[in-house]
Amino acid sequence: MAAQPRKSRAIVLLSGGMDSCVCAALAARDSVPAALHISYGQRTEDRERQSFLAICLRLGIQDQLLVRNEALRAIGGSALTDENIAVPTGSKHSHAMGQDIPVTYVPFRNAHFLSVAVSWAEVVGADKIFIGAVEQDSSGYPDCRPAYYEAFNRVIKAGTKEGTIEIVTPLIGLRKAEIVRLGLELGAPFDLTWSCYSRQDHACGVCDSCMLRLRAFAEAGASDPIPYAVTAAVRS
Repeated sequence: MAAQPRKSRAIVLLSGGMDSCVCAALAARDSVPAALHISYGQRTEDRERQSFLAICLRLGIQDQLLVRNEALRAIGGSALTDENIAVPTGSKHSHAMGQDIPVTYVPFRNAHFLSVAVSWAEVVGADKIFIGAVEQDSSGYPDCRPAYYEAFNRVIKAGTKEGTIEIVTPLIGLRKAEIVRLGLELGAPFDLTWSCYSRQDHACGVCDSCMLRLRAFAEAGASDPIPYAVTAAVRS
């Protein structure tokens, strides 16, 4: 019997949210994954870290790195890192997609995350970095566009020893409902995830992230397994 091909190593950026959880399930299926979690002073950092650890345990990802970035909270400029900026609530589309960048955008955040991931990939010999960036049905963040990752891959090629590490964005062209369906097929542990921008006990149900998530599960014909404080506004 022929030997099975050896799986390559991969880094997966795992925030603890729905999209990154599906990415982690894909990485666990197709490679030997190492999970990276970065706290940056966001409102729900403790709850997100809890989700990260639980997802890793469920998916059997043993190689984990937890990092704290102090710069993003110190810089501010986002409702996620500055308590003086309110998290918007109550509208399914409180901003124009791709035009009006919401106050929950953390300035150039994904570049910070990817830089850590690339450094770790060089050390552990990973050739791929999975990130759950989504352009469709997203909050309109500029660092979730395909062109952003194409450009970052050019930077990696020019600025690393071997130049062979690649960022992969398997969800970037999917709608949120499609991501839910894919996650269900993969057995992604949605019950352990956290997407809410503002609360850590029960998801608020009214922030942009909660509403996008609830709508995605509804369109996929599935029940969201996490508890919500409010859901009527999304389901009406």
